[in-house]
Amino acid sequence: MSADAYQHYSAPAGPGRPLLFVFHGTGGDEHQLLSMAETVLPGAGIVAPRGDVSEQGAARFFRRTGEGVYDMDDLARATEKMSGFVNAHVAAQKPSAVLGLGYSNGANILATVIFADPALFEAAVLMHPLIPFQPRIGAGTFKARLLLTAGRNDPISPSTLTDRLMAYLGAAAPGSEIMWHEGGHEVRPEELTEARRFLAPYAEKAGPEAGE
Repeated sequence: MSADAYQHYSAPAGPGRPLLFVFHGTGGDEHQLLSMAETVLPGAGIVAPRGDVSEQGAARFFRRTGEGVYDMDDLARATEKMSGFVNAHVAAQKPSAVLGLGYSNGANILATVIFADPALFEAAVLMHPLIPFQPRIGAGTFKARLLLTAGRNDPISPSTLTDRLMAYLGAAAPGSEIMWHEGGHEVRPEELTEARRFLAPYAEKAGPEAGE
């Protein structure tokens, strides 16, 4: 799969530096979460694709037939396409760590890519994901550390489904963490603080000579 499979923003940091893939929410674009990415992992390379599906003009990464009802065939298509896109950028940039940050629909496509290829990402932050199905974990060791952030009163990503997702991850990825706040689907400042803490070890992986 080509590194240009999606319209995207790219800011390489050079070989030996961490690379953060950033996935926007419904109606966003490749620029939506750039400031957030720079906050949670300063100095990392960034690749941010734009979803290739339009829902009444709103960009998404896969189709749905209703709120929380996914077109599973299109989700499979999108997962395969995104996996190839990520792998192409990793091969080109040779980063010290492959990391992910996704919000809402972006968290969902990031999660399904990780489920399909559990050795691709080293760590990922899933903000307000909605996975209304039991994930099928691909072959190989589940390498990715996962941080989920969620709102107790989220009308789009109900807390019951987030709890169920954590239960699924308990067996496959026992190091997974979750951070709750009392709000809804919005991203709150404490989520960014927690994401920065979670990703901090990967910022330290590059030595002083990296990128020279």
